[in-house]
Amino acid sequence: MQIQDLPYSDPGVPDTRSGPRFLWWLGRNQLGGQCRALLWGLLHFLSVCGLPFCVGLAVQAVVERSGARLVQTGGLLLLCGAGIALGDTMLHRAAVTNWITAAARVQQLLARRTAMLGSALTRRVAAGEVVAVSTGDVEKIGWFVEAVSRFSAAALTVVAVCVGLFVYQPALGVVVAVGVPVLALAVLPLLPRATRRADVQRQKAGRATELASDTVAGLRVLRGIGGEELFLDRYRRASQEVRTAAVRSARMWSLIAGIQVLLPGLLMIAVVWRGVHLAQEGRIAVGELVTVYSAVMLLTYPLRHFEEIAMAYSFSRPSAQRAARVLSLDRATDAAGSRDGHLPDGDLYDPLTGLLVPSGLLTAVVCGDPDAAGVLAERLGGHPAEKSASVLLGDVPLDELPLDAARTVVLVQDKDPVLLSGSLRALLDVPSSGEVGAEEALAAAQCGDVLDALTQGAPEAGDPLDARITERGRSLSGGQRQRLALARSLITDPQVLVLDEPTSAVDSHTEARIAEGIRKLRTGRTTVVFTSSPLLLDRADRVVLVHEGEVAAVGLHRKLVHDDPRYREVVTRETEDEDDGHGAGAGSEDNATARNAAMAEGVLAGLEEIEETA
Repeated sequence: MQIQDLPYSDPGVPDTRSGPRFLWWLGRNQLGGQCRALLWGLLHFLSVCGLPFCVGLAVQAVVERSGARLVQTGGLLLLCGAGIALGDTMLHRAAVTNWITAAARVQQLLARRTAMLGSALTRRVAAGEVVAVSTGDVEKIGWFVEAVSRFSAAALTVVAVCVGLFVYQPALGVVVAVGVPVLALAVLPLLPRATRRADVQRQKAGRATELASDTVAGLRVLRGIGGEELFLDRYRRASQEVRTAAVRSARMWSLIAGIQVLLPGLLMIAVVWRGVHLAQEGRIAVGELVTVYSAVMLLTYPLRHFEEIAMAYSFSRPSAQRAARVLSLDRATDAAGSRDGHLPDGDLYDPLTGLLVPSGLLTAVVCGDPDAAGVLAERLGGHPAEKSASVLLGDVPLDELPLDAARTVVLVQDKDPVLLSGSLRALLDVPSSGEVGAEEALAAAQCGDVLDALTQGAPEAGDPLDARITERGRSLSGGQRQRLALARSLITDPQVLVLDEPTSAVDSHTEARIAEGIRKLRTGRTTVVFTSSPLLLDRADRVVLVHEGEVAAVGLHRKLVHDDPRYREVVTRETEDEDDGHGAGAGSEDNATARNAAMAEGVLAGLEEIEETA
């Protein structure tokens, strides 16, 4: 796999049983790239370690005054130099290719998993963790994949040099063959402690990042209550904990690096001491001593990759574990589906609650529990949190449709929609039927003042649609963000549109106009609105009360307000205790009934007055 071939047509099915298994799966899927990097690495390292033999031959040729051998040695040196240059260049290219393709594979897997899970992902994993996995953790995983081939080439080179020295000069080769494994394995007892300290540092850094993100996101609220200094002190303490943990981790890695410098030095001293004695006894030539000394000195170069692979694995293992945890999350239903992609039509029915949404009508659903409303909205869109009886569209279970088809036919807008940064035109450029234009959707969502605000903030934009929206729309108010998100949903013009509290952050006058805009724009289309707003409920063709997980009442808003005390309690915020208190004070059940009726009439009169004003 080459960089120009990205993205993958199919990134594969990862092994998410553990972090090491996930790393092994990545390595297996890049076997060709790893082999290329290994071969170029062998060329590079063997050429580097071939220099001492050339130097030893040259010294021996000078001692023996052999010009022909000196010329031959010069040719070997040039050959080694060419191998070093070519091997280093191609090793770097192959290793970076492995890093980028591995990182791209992980990011592609994460993107697909995020798209498949949808809003269920952030209920099971913190959004900050998903971001951390897709950025910093991906980089560390790519580092390990890149380092594996270099380490493999370095390890094979060390073995080849030790064998070569043992054959070339057995008396000194034995010292090197015994000392090099000690060098390679000396740091192993320290790695678990270094890994634990690195994990502590990352955990504290993650908590500090979350605290900083929460502070920035809630800066307006903090200023309102005067809590800036409080959160600033908390962040100072968190950052100091990160600094302390980083220093402790750095001390351990510096100790490991020091050992990697100390032990090769001691081995070199031992080789020189032993070689000098052998040379004095006449058992080895001067050129052979120079060759062995130079080989030991240059062995420190490939041996450094032993430290690198230890660090790469220590940092990438927890990162791979977090990535595997996210990638192991699955939907309650099969995303592939068991039916073809044919889009069904008809009434929407939830057998779990008994909710029936007639085709082509505006149905309002009232739930006393906002969380239950959110879960039910996702069920209606074919995204159940748990495995249960499937919602039916016509006579087709949504769970049996492919995920793309289910999302095409039913669109769910949750109560906290997210605006992506970029131009307003790009925000509204979403898959749609093409029958609803941007101007119509923006008008129905009452976004006139939003366009004015965006234009004032970007006077250089000639068209309001070219105005820029900041990250998550932070420059806009909550109501403005909500209306833009509603306009985006209206543009898609799905067969079934499910809106969860689409007007909770707007004033009553704007809410009345939005309710009328939704009704007109969605004429002939199925629309479900989860709300307790009387303004929206009064314009619905059908109102359904869901109480304790089941449909409790069905009718029109005005009739339900009169006849159903549970509905009235949710919509008017009037409790049964208050209702009973009024009845007891009147002294009779008839008086209580009359009083409730009068109160309901008062609510309706107020609604009519609001309508007329709007």
